[in-house]
Amino acid sequence: MKTTVDELALLGGAPAFPEKLHVGRPNVGDRQAFLDRVAGILDRRWFTNAGPLVAEFEARIAGICGVRHCIAMCNGTVALEIATRALGLKGEVIVPAFTFVATANALQWQEITPVFCDVDPRTHNIDPGQVERLVTPRTTGVVGVHVWGRPCAVDALAELCARRNLTLLYDAAHGLGCSSRGRRLGGFGSVEVLSFHATKIVSTFEGGAIVTNDDVLATKIRFMKNFGFSNYDQVDHLGINGKMPEISAAMGLTGLDSFGDFVSANRRNHERYGRELAGVPGLQLVAYDDADTPNYGYVVVEVDEAVAGLGRDVLYRALHAENVLARRYFYPGVHRMEPYRSLFPHASLLLPETEALVRRVLVLPTGASVSESEVSGVSSLLRLLIGQADEVRARLQSRRAAPAVSPASGAGQNSARR
Repeated sequence: MKTTVDELALLGGAPAFPEKLHVGRPNVGDRQAFLDRVAGILDRRWFTNAGPLVAEFEARIAGICGVRHCIAMCNGTVALEIATRALGLKGEVIVPAFTFVATANALQWQEITPVFCDVDPRTHNIDPGQVERLVTPRTTGVVGVHVWGRPCAVDALAELCARRNLTLLYDAAHGLGCSSRGRRLGGFGSVEVLSFHATKIVSTFEGGAIVTNDDVLATKIRFMKNFGFSNYDQVDHLGINGKMPEISAAMGLTGLDSFGDFVSANRRNHERYGRELAGVPGLQLVAYDDADTPNYGYVVVEVDEAVAGLGRDVLYRALHAENVLARRYFYPGVHRMEPYRSLFPHASLLLPETEALVRRVLVLPTGASVSESEVSGVSSLLRLLIGQADEVRARLQSRRAAPAVSPASGAGQNSARR
């Protein structure tokens, strides 16, 4: 454990962690159980096209979400694209700017205009009051995102969309196993879209799913993710290839077998961070409400530079130097990424809460492969950095002010290297 500024890797010391500590390192589960499932795939020679493992995976996900239908997909982005097309969305669709870029790309890719909405700074989720102000005659829908698995204001959004005759769907990429006041995520809106990317609590290597209680819509989506086939040689709908292969379902089922263990590990880490960062000036750990049954998939801190003495980006650089690969979700905001910053150059003027949030959020490593001792190590680095903020800041300023080495003075060393 480092105790002095001189030891910080940012200032020339050795990294605290010999190996990189990732946010969202994949959870694996029982390796042998996975290999046994793979052996079954090879024995059956049934690799794709609605195999038995995909069917089992869909049934188990539907059960977790409390819905009648789960349609597994090759990834979450394709699932979003198929969902928006199946729902007949067009024109403008309101989305938060504080989200992963795929939420907007799934719309823009289909020539639907994403209209960026600000978020509630307390929840980090789309603000229903701001949604109302953005509705125009061209608006056909709203996409809510359950950020960090914390549920959106589902009742307020449902009331608004019903009153304004808008389609409501949810990006629930973070939300597997979570709930809103006893109601499980998956059954809100017309559909909800899940992600099983490698960084999610349950992974299928790459994968996603659409979950819904709408029987007609589910049938339509099943056609659309399989080229439109309704029978062996009959195509009744426009479709693409969005299918999940059996090998992905094998990984997903293995993850589901250990889902409770993954949640327990996440909760253990989140609570440890909470204890070890309590009272650190300018750091606020984003809390989960146990009444909402979280999966604790993300450890998120907000950095108040005025109080901490160091900005979020300095802490980010310092942790990376120590091999702690913290993340700045969802920096710099989707509205500041292409093509959106060119299409909507003044969007930031309508997004003050998003603009502030992307400058203060820092996501720390967690997951089943992150130990309590590693959580303590990360926490101690943050305590040291903020506890010695004045000295860290002065040393960094001194380094920036130091004159560069002239080419002449370095010529001999360069020659020796060659």
